[in-house]
Amino acid sequence: MTTVSTPYHSGERAAQTRAGLTARADHAGRAIRATIPAVAARFLAERRTLVLGAADRDGRIWATQLAGPAGFLRAPDERTMAVAAHPAEADPLAEALTRPARVGTIALDAAGRRRMRLNGHSRPDGRGGLAVTAEEVVSNCPKYIQRRTPLDRPEAGPPRTLAAGTTLTTAQQLTAVTADTFFIATTGPDGSVDASHRGGLPGFLQAVAPDRLRWPEYPGNSMFLTLGNLEVDPRAGLLLPDWETGGALLVTGEARTDWSEEARGAAPGAERMVELAVTGVVELADATPLTWTDPEYSPANPR
Repeated sequence: MTTVSTPYHSGERAAQTRAGLTARADHAGRAIRATIPAVAARFLAERRTLVLGAADRDGRIWATQLAGPAGFLRAPDERTMAVAAHPAEADPLAEALTRPARVGTIALDAAGRRRMRLNGHSRPDGRGGLAVTAEEVVSNCPKYIQRRTPLDRPEAGPPRTLAAGTTLTTAQQLTAVTADTFFIATTGPDGSVDASHRGGLPGFLQAVAPDRLRWPEYPGNSMFLTLGNLEVDPRAGLLLPDWETGGALLVTGEARTDWSEEARGAAPGAERMVELAVTGVVELADATPLTWTDPEYSPANPR
């Protein structure tokens, strides 16, 4: 934190200022806390998945997804989230989370269009899971969340690598341009990590080239936690879940935000555009043992 009077660091402040939304950000910032309230603890206990962002041993930022039965997430006290899961061996974050690490997480209730972020310090719990000490806890609005319900896939096997490379294949580009949801992990000036959600109609995420992805930034909560991180550190990781098969496409690289007037008209509803230069790709099968019902698109999605 840059001062005692704001929860925001210098990059977040810079993004808020560029957008002309500092007053709104100050108001929204009152919702950021360092403890897990009782309502958030109940929310976590009902979730089946957790998106987690962190840096690998080479410093690359990735976003991945953990899953389990209801109750695999819990808050044993107001500063701790216990996670009864760990990235599988095939996951690019598996090795990094065998030791203490800064993490950003987001728990999503797609059926209820609710989400909450919890960022902090992770450590192995000695039982094959993780204990995350909270630094930032915040609930976000329901915008751009496609309504879905998770179902078990009894036939699911352990996560395994289907492909790994430095650019997107043609099939992986198709996965990107047909996605209606992805998650993004970014990092701040002090090494903190944040994980966030992005949603829209299929096509909102664009595959510009095998090594380029681009997407619009729609009106949000005015905190600019993601774009604020990108103001000071371009490293980012994207997670594109396959809601039908339980697979996942994980992409890492460096992102930049286009704040120009031209960017505002580059896609329906866009206030700015973000472009990711891809440097690493991992495609996983059976990333989670879940399948999801067909989406009911958010009424907030620009058309």
